[in-house]
Amino acid sequence: MKKLDWHQWLLIAIFLLALFATGFFGFRAVRRAVYWHNHRDEQIRPWMSIQYVAHSYDIPPHVLFQALGLEWTPHDKRPLRVIAHEEHRSVEELISQLEEAIKRFRQSKSPPPPPPPPQDKEEGETP
Repeated sequence: MKKLDWHQWLLIAIFLLALFATGFFGFRAVRRAVYWHNHRDEQIRPWMSIQYVAHSYDIPPHVLFQALGLEWTPHDKRPLRVIAHEEHRSVEELISQLEEAIKRFRQSKSPPPPPPPPQDKEEGETP
């Protein structure tokens, strides 16, 4: 049997690494798909973020932000209970507004308005 030189070992190592990465990311993709398949139209709870609710109900997040009278921010991960506290409103009120917005969105035949552009920093303001 022929002994493998370092070039062949390197190719084997690269192949195994690629195989591991493919399996790892494939597993994550399947797990995520199964999770969201089983969590469609999940009852809205105080621990959920607006982004989570939007994903569960397959609605653009900016529609839900607009329904609550909030400025749309793409990376807002605050739970509804935190938003309710900050807005001096009850969680139940927010949930009912979200449910109403979801109902209106699904009954509407026209596509939702595009999301507003992100707010630019004011002139003279440094990042």
